[in-house]
Parts: sequence; C-alpha cells; structure tokens
Amino acid sequence: MNRILQDLVNLLDLENLEVNLFRGQSRDLGGKSVFGGQVIGQALVGASRTIAAGVPHSLHAYFLRPGDMSLPIVYEVDRVRDGRTFTTRRVQAIQNGQPILSMIVSFQREEQGLEHQQAMPDVPPPDKLRNSRDLHDDWLQSIPDVSDRVFHAMTRELAIEFKPVEPWNPLRPEVRPAQQHIWFRAAGKLPDNPMLHRCVLAYASDFNLLSTAVRPHGRTWFAEDMVIASIDHALWFHRDVRVDDWLLYSMDSPTSQGARGLSRGLVYDRQGRLVASVVQENLMREISEDAPDQD
Repeated sequence: MNRILQDLVNLLDLENLEVNLFRGQSRDLGGKSVFGGQVIGQALVGASRTIAAGVPHSLHAYFLRPGDMSLPIVYEVDRVRDGRTFTTRRVQAIQNGQPILSMIVSFQREEQGLEHQQAMPDVPPPDKLRNSRDLHDDWLQSIPDVSDRVFHAMTRELAIEFKPVEPWNPLRPEVRPAQQHIWFRAAGKLPDNPMLHRCVLAYASDFNLLSTAVRPHGRTWFAEDMVIASIDHALWFHRDVRVDDWLLYSMDSPTSQGARGLSRGLVYDRQGRLVASVVQENLMREISEDAPDQD
C-alpha cells in the first residue's frame, strides 16, 4: 500500500471519543472546503462501529455547511433501530457545534433473493486508457498560467486512480453530452475487509459526479463565476466489491434547473456486475459581483 492510500485508510480510522461519538481529521484535496466524499466515508465508518452484524446497503446524506479543513470533525451516531435483518443509524458530522452533514445509513444481514441488473456499458478496458494524472500534466503544460489552487488540485496525488473513457479538459471546457464513463480503483492493495472497501467506495463515489452535470454547459468546477457544490448524496451498495480492482463509473445528468443539477452513477466491476448506484444533486449557481449573498 502506498503512502497516499495508507493516509486515506488512516483518515477513515476514526478516534473513539465516547459511546456513539467519534472524531476524524481532514485532508486538503485542492477544494475550498472539506471533500464531501471524505465526510461520507468517515460518517459510514462511525455508523459501522455501532452495529453487531451486517453491511451497509444504502445511505442518504445532506451536506448542510462547508467543512473547515483545518478543524477536526466530530461524528455523533444515533442508534435509530436494531432489527433482525436491518439496522438503521443516523450520523451527524459536527464542526464548531454545528452539523456540516446529516446522514441516514441502513445495514442488512446477508440473505438470498431474486437477482437482475442493467448490463455494463461497452467501453474500452482500463489498460487501453491513460491515467488522469498524465492527462492533467499534458493539459497544464498547454495552459501554464493557471491559479495556484487549480494547479495544486490537478497535480495533487490522490488515493484513487482514475482513467476516463472520454477525457474532458476542465481548463478548456467544451460543451459535451451530460454523461461520462471513468474507470477507477484504489491506488494500491487494500486489506481484505469488506467494510473498509465499502467505506472507500463511498469516499470515491463523490468524485466526478458534479462535473457530469456541468459538461453540457461548457462549464467547470474551477469557474470563478459559479458556486458549485454537492447538496446531497445517495448511495446503494448492491454486491460485495473490491475497490483495489478496477471499477467502471457510468454517469449521466438527466436535468439541471433552478441552479441545481442532478447526477446519477452506476458502478460496475470488471466482471460486469453492478456493485453500486449513486444519485447526487448539485448546486450550480451562476454569480455576479452585484448578486446578493445566498445560502
């Protein structure tokens, strides 16, 4: 396991403060606030520490306030229900005495049932595609006068490796269809811990969804004249998954309106099994100098 991936595993290993109370730290990924996937992953870890059996099958999270990367995050878990098959937890992520995220997560004990799934899209395999880091280097060389924030965001080493099927340069955004396919995996081998793999998948599921919604408008998350952020995030785990093997993230955005865009994603393993589904609503607000402040 490389240093960056080990740092993510350590980041997800929350400190136990008290019964149902945990604390986590943050990492700067080049954004203006704490990366939403980090808060979701840590909240899922906190919830999992309070159950006797089962694995998460769904979570629904609302981002309430931007997280401060310089401060720890306290996770308060409410044991809503312990059933024979399903267990429910509510998690509040708190900074400065205020919630920055509220999440409900449901766990299920293993059981058998009817099965069907949507087929995986026919796309090139990851070994035929370029890594996003190499693409970023090429794009930065062609546009050398980017801001420090953009430069660091595009050159920062990540714990997740990406290989886009349809590369899209955020420094020169073009109008593209509201869909994209990206292969991704953890940047190294992870322990054989099913809960850890689901928490890392929850972390990774927040990458790239937002950009799917701005593609048809020729805009980018680096735009200075827009406020772009995640509003909520829903994730369903369908099958066991290994995040240290390549997974295909098939994303689309069916609509945007009212300064909000909707993004959807299906996650497949290399064998074509549908392992997870994701839906996220994003804030996509155009701003001007004379516009009033808005929440």
